[in-house]
Amino acid sequence: RLQKLKEMFISKFGSAPKFYARAPGRVNLIGEHIDYCGYAVLPMAIEQDILIAVEPVQTQVVQLANTNSSYLDFTTSVNNIQINKTKPQWHNYFLCGLKGIQEHFGLNNPTGMNCLLDGTIPPSSGLSSSSALVCCAGLVTLRANGKTLSKVELAEICTKSERYIGTEGGGMDQSISFLAEEGTAKLIEFSPLRATDVRLPSAATFVIANSCVEMNKAATSHYNIRVMECRLATKLLSKSKGLEWKKMLRLHDVQTKLGVSLEEMLTIVEEVLHPEPYSAEEICKCLGISLEELHSQILSQNMQDVSTFKLYQRAKHVYSEAARVLEFKKICSEAPANALQLLGELMKQSHISCREMYECSCPELDRLVDICLQFGAIGSRLTGAGWGGCTVSMVPTDKLSTFLKNVKKAYYQTDGQRLAVENNSLFATKPGRGALVFVEA
Repeated sequence: RLQKLKEMFISKFGSAPKFYARAPGRVNLIGEHIDYCGYAVLPMAIEQDILIAVEPVQTQVVQLANTNSSYLDFTTSVNNIQINKTKPQWHNYFLCGLKGIQEHFGLNNPTGMNCLLDGTIPPSSGLSSSSALVCCAGLVTLRANGKTLSKVELAEICTKSERYIGTEGGGMDQSISFLAEEGTAKLIEFSPLRATDVRLPSAATFVIANSCVEMNKAATSHYNIRVMECRLATKLLSKSKGLEWKKMLRLHDVQTKLGVSLEEMLTIVEEVLHPEPYSAEEICKCLGISLEELHSQILSQNMQDVSTFKLYQRAKHVYSEAARVLEFKKICSEAPANALQLLGELMKQSHISCREMYECSCPELDRLVDICLQFGAIGSRLTGAGWGGCTVSMVPTDKLSTFLKNVKKAYYQTDGQRLAVENNSLFATKPGRGALVFVEA
């Protein structure tokens, strides 16, 4: 692959690349939609990645090209980075990483570069192809400008800089892309960012299956509405408990300030919030503010037209999912005899909560989860933001080949469009290593 990339680079730019950078995609085993609420998640890096060949140049121009001809070339001056939020095209994600590093170091005279990108992560599949691209671009820019940072610093910068494109992500994707290590999943905790090894049970294999429904995180408001609903739930819970609600942003903050367990938080949610959707007017009444203040101080720009908010359901999902993550880690550490059954149960509960409480599934994902469970998966759930993308299933390793064969038949071979992409859509995966830069010896 590297040789091919090098040859394409030479034919495109007329000279050889000086170095290469790669950043992997990821699959989140459990802990969906809780990183931006401040809670720990449990992902692993996959082998599929973004690989970029780079040649720093004397001009202050960045030339971007992609080995996939459906992604168009792009050229810009390094001194005038414009990121278009309305159309999340591939080069804008590169520019996020570039701009993040430039701003962190206050680079007045950043290095220009020629870059050729090759990606093996299926796009819009919930495996973080966009965050891997932001991370890889950050790494490329760092190296080309002769700077150094720790992996944690890089992850934090790339998390912030991906927001230039309008996605209010929580940091899981960038963190695992940099902090992953071969052979182990990671418990990733935030503020401060840290990663702990989680050894997965050796008798099981994790299988990714793509529903073939594409979901583009930044282009859709679903994701950002959920972020906002969690923020509003934080404010209402804080107010009801006499906390300084104006300062509280994440559901984790409420738990920390009250000093209670996740189970107790679930009881508080039951007491304070009602299952019926809240109108903007009711939220204002609960907080004692005007509609004008709600719109100017709390709701983000792209939320101004949303009229109802489901606060009870979202908070319930977040606190219960946060507890499932800790339980998953505990089972992996203690490795009881029935570990696979227990982990499988947690994955199933997670999917039900994503479907019922967070409403981030779709009929195809639900069908795919059912098929996977029917053909021998011990646990299966959507992974990534949802609304399309992939499922992850835990399958006993000795049943893997029959599982793959049956799922292929039941989900992919019944549909012409899915049949065309089945080879990239269903695969076993093991925890891969994180982002790195390399030069040819």
